[in-house]
Amino acid sequence: MALVGFPSAGKSSLIAAMSAARPKIADYPFTTLHPNLGVVQSGDHRYTVADVPGLIEGASEGKGLGLEFLRHVERCSALLHVLDCATLEPGRDPISDLEVILAELRAYEVPEGQTPLLERPQLVALNKVDVPEARELAEFVRPELESRGYRVFEISTVSHEGLRSLGFALGEVVDRARAEAAVAPAAPRIVLRPKAARGADFTVRPEGGSYGTIYRVLGAKPERWVAQTDFQNDEAVGYLADRLARLGVEDQLVRAGAVAGSTVVIGPGAGVVFDWEPTLTSTAELISSPRGLDDRLDERRRATRAERRSDYHDRMDAKAEARAELEREREAGIWTGGGEDETEGKGEDEDRA
Repeated sequence: MALVGFPSAGKSSLIAAMSAARPKIADYPFTTLHPNLGVVQSGDHRYTVADVPGLIEGASEGKGLGLEFLRHVERCSALLHVLDCATLEPGRDPISDLEVILAELRAYEVPEGQTPLLERPQLVALNKVDVPEARELAEFVRPELESRGYRVFEISTVSHEGLRSLGFALGEVVDRARAEAAVAPAAPRIVLRPKAARGADFTVRPEGGSYGTIYRVLGAKPERWVAQTDFQNDEAVGYLADRLARLGVEDQLVRAGAVAGSTVVIGPGAGVVFDWEPTLTSTAELISSPRGLDDRLDERRRATRAERRSDYHDRMDAKAEARAELEREREAGIWTGGGEDETEGKGEDEDRA
């Protein structure tokens, strides 16, 4: 149940008097900027009342945050017009206030499938009848409102006059609306089906040539990105590589058999040629070691100075042992040819002397 009316018509005071809600109440307009909700228990009737911020002329066009306020009315199944019978503003009275509110409700378009606001059940509450002049005005305008088909209640949020009968009447309206909604055919369920995912936006095709296999990448996105890239700018080239990797080009290159250093051409014909350097975060796809082995598990660390010194000494000892072995073999006569040449050379030197 929505409480609608002009600012300062007493809607917040009414919801505070009928429920446990405690909205802000003051003697200036637009005290309420957000709806206040209160649960009302009237006999066997239990329902929720919404204190909608005040509406003014032009609300349906957004004046005075009217569109925001009318959206709250849209969620309610019935309306209670709260009319101020004690207003001192010139040019205002309960009938003219009601006409303005009805015009704004009529101009507001609800979403398709919902009941227009003016076609929903409506009641009228003439408020502030605790003021003598207001009571006289309420008694004067009541026949006019009833002739229009409204159920009219004279109430006072100060003395609580008329609130009990108003609470029961609101409960009956809400129960009737609930019963009608229960038998109404359910609105068709809207199912949003996403479009089928398209295939890859590119293709990778190995091509043979006189200089070996090249891998050609064809597709609107890779070709457009390459055309937009300044290859003299390292940052732009890195950005291009990241975009190609996110698109899945590198994964397709690996599946096609490309390895680091393979020639890749993007685009038809000559295209843009470059040597592929993978930017994958994991090189598991590029492992070329024998099955059962993983080069990444090999321990590779820098040798210490003591280890390098020990290795150097081992190599020097190995060389010394090899020279000693050759000397033993020479003394044993294994290298006889070399010995005769040496003797002959030595004799020629003695003859010259």
